[in-house]
Amino acid sequence: MSHSLQAKDRDFGLGIQAPRVDVVQSDELTQQRLTLKVLRLDLMHPNIHGNKWFKLKHNIAYILQQGISRVLSFGGAYSNHIRALAALGEQLGIETIGVIRGERVEPLNPVLEFAERCGMGLTFVDRAAYRRKAELAMLDSLRQRFGEFYLLPEGGSNALGVQGCEELAQILAAPPLNPDFVMLPCGTGATIAGLIRGLTKLENRQISVLGVSVLKAPGYLHGEVAGWLRGIGGTPQWQVLEDFHCGGFGRTNPELSSFLSAFETYADIPLEPVYSGKLFHALFQLVEAGRFPSGSEILALHTGGLPGEARPSSDM
Repeated sequence: MSHSLQAKDRDFGLGIQAPRVDVVQSDELTQQRLTLKVLRLDLMHPNIHGNKWFKLKHNIAYILQQGISRVLSFGGAYSNHIRALAALGEQLGIETIGVIRGERVEPLNPVLEFAERCGMGLTFVDRAAYRRKAELAMLDSLRQRFGEFYLLPEGGSNALGVQGCEELAQILAAPPLNPDFVMLPCGTGATIAGLIRGLTKLENRQISVLGVSVLKAPGYLHGEVAGWLRGIGGTPQWQVLEDFHCGGFGRTNPELSSFLSAFETYADIPLEPVYSGKLFHALFQLVEAGRFPSGSEILALHTGGLPGEARPSSDM
């Protein structure tokens, strides 16, 4: 296989599928003459799906071009990124190491069990050490332990990851899609930043981009996105919504649980409570509040996550 091809032109033999578009209907949407479409990034691949594929694809191209044999990254115990990276490593014959926040608990949860089954080496660090994951001393100690490696930041959120997410703009700005608003969940800010950068390059300023923060960290994600957009002018309107985190990352509350149960009755789209659930919960609250002008088309990006593998904690 030639490594000279552009990453966007191939899937490295992984069998990545083009995302399909679903339409969600409800009485509220009909009453306000709103069209809600869902870009099903979660269906692109059984294990390497959603925004994780877009974040990883240019990193993969670089890894293959440079002949790198070992990749190390960070994540929590239920990290979609760790899961996708482990699957990639198994399929491409690349050694992967996952530095996991917290203690090893047996039996491993489904995400970590899958990662280890794929051949990923898991090492667990306490939360204090995990917070130092970007410090040179921490990285040097990991290199002394494992040898040289290609470092992928938590979530795959580096410059190459943002570059991959720019390609989302080409998908959602092409017929038959014609959204006025695009909504997506945000954990690190890389996906929404890439999307905004992509729309800017297409000179498409008609689409408003709304990110739903899944973190309880006021101002943090806005700053992260703004950093990725520094020096870029003429962007479409964008905003990170910070009032729909339901208590913080990996947390839920009775309102979210009730919404997820109700959503199942009128849409055949699996949601998990960490990312996609909070996205649609926020979206329908905005619909109820009259946030979208009548006649608008809203496109929600289902960025992945497996409902059976996410375990939020309750925050009453």
